[in-house]
Amino acid sequence: MNNIPVGVLTPLAADSSQANILSQDALYFLSQLHRKFEPKRRELLAARAERQARLDAGETPDYLPETADIRSGNWSIAPLPPDLLDRRVEITGPVERKMMINALNSGAKSFMADFEDSNTPTWQNQIEGQQNIIDAYRRTLGYTSPEGKEYRLNPQIATLVLRPRGWHLDEKHVTVDGEIMSGSLFDFGLAAFHNLRYQVEHGSSCYFYLPKMESHLEARLWNDVFTFTESFLGVPHGIIKGTVLIETILAAFEMDEILYELRDHSAGLNAGRWDYIFSCIKKFRRREGFCLAERSKITMTVPFMRAYSLLLLKTCHRRNAPAMGGMSAYIPVRSDPAANEKALAQVKSDKERDAGDGYDGGWVAHPGLVPVAMAAWDAVLGDKPNQITKQRDDVTVRASDLLDFQPETPISEAGLRNNISVGIQYLASWLTGQGCVPIHNLMEDAATAEISRSQIWQWLRSSKGVLDDGRKVDVALFKALLPEEVASIRASGKYSATLDEAARLFDQITTAEEFVEFLTLPGYARLA
Repeated sequence: MNNIPVGVLTPLAADSSQANILSQDALYFLSQLHRKFEPKRRELLAARAERQARLDAGETPDYLPETADIRSGNWSIAPLPPDLLDRRVEITGPVERKMMINALNSGAKSFMADFEDSNTPTWQNQIEGQQNIIDAYRRTLGYTSPEGKEYRLNPQIATLVLRPRGWHLDEKHVTVDGEIMSGSLFDFGLAAFHNLRYQVEHGSSCYFYLPKMESHLEARLWNDVFTFTESFLGVPHGIIKGTVLIETILAAFEMDEILYELRDHSAGLNAGRWDYIFSCIKKFRRREGFCLAERSKITMTVPFMRAYSLLLLKTCHRRNAPAMGGMSAYIPVRSDPAANEKALAQVKSDKERDAGDGYDGGWVAHPGLVPVAMAAWDAVLGDKPNQITKQRDDVTVRASDLLDFQPETPISEAGLRNNISVGIQYLASWLTGQGCVPIHNLMEDAATAEISRSQIWQWLRSSKGVLDDGRKVDVALFKALLPEEVASIRASGKYSATLDEAARLFDQITTAEEFVEFLTLPGYARLA
């Protein structure tokens, strides 16, 4: 593979680590991924826009009649590799060196190293993240703090799983034949090129979490990418495994089909709850009568979330696939014993519900929560690696159940203020290069920030967007509260360099007549 990558442009730097990551052979592989799969990616993104137009015109989603045979068929995914059989607790976090070490050492069964929602995609973060992945696979990952504290990997670490960016995101620093490259293919391609053969030679493989898909055709594209990569790198077919995050309302109607498309490469589905809530708001934002209560009231036990959760579980186990639970946003609060006790109780309840329902594992965002989650699954699993044999034939989920959007109230001034504060603080952190940040004792990432800003956008335009004291949520009220929340954030001393820019951006995307598909898109345009 000594081919010169003709047509590829990228900001090669002088430091040797970047030159190693962006070697000629690696760039050639990226160019092949782009030329082969970019046309289909663009076609699928255009299909998303067309589907949104139909939803705006009143179309009601339903299970696809043309794929009924797949849903009724008797088929299963391919067998799972040994290191993906037991995933009772998975920890997630960005591809930052120290955080990766702590996560891999946390005692969780798996670690999702995230190039997406908990990572700001600066060029430095992307390249350093790829180097950290290489070092983690080879067990050489280390870090020394400015104070001299050393961090090293334990002999026993979590199984590494990578999440590349979604199909909608670009990598603006790399062009192929004059076209900007897909962030998905860039993240996946470099990780696979540098590590897949090494992992196969050492008895394992590279595993991925696949985000933000809206249809089984988007899953088919990932399957084609996996198959091509295996052939290109000379490893067995089916050795790459991908777990799909069901985090859009449209994908919820195609869970069987998504598993089927990836059946040789599937490692199951995950209930990505926060993006799912955001997707419901986004997809039905202009629907007359649609309105959701403030974010704190949209729990996993409300009707549409419960239906989605149980459908995912039933679908996965019917196909011999793992069903992975999502993440409670609560994190330990060391400075406040009462708040800490509340947070641990919330996580305990969340994980015990998922484990009792039949889920095979769930996510946490902090090493301090691993024991709480582990206890929930240990209680139902014992020595078993999973509970895939727990079929949920008692579950029946109709299309109307997935669309039963309750509760609609309350919407309080405190809830509105919280959405403003969280959205601005998250954007301010994101613009500094930090893609996940604790705010008000919760771990916020792009998905939770999306709920905050999309709810306000929708409340401004819905006749039901009314506070519990009778005031309509309108632009005047929003613009009156926004500077007060900015002043409160400023008084805390946080984000001084990016706070004003974050507030302007939040204001713009929240009051714009056209809904901005993802807040990270205009945010990415502002990154140096």
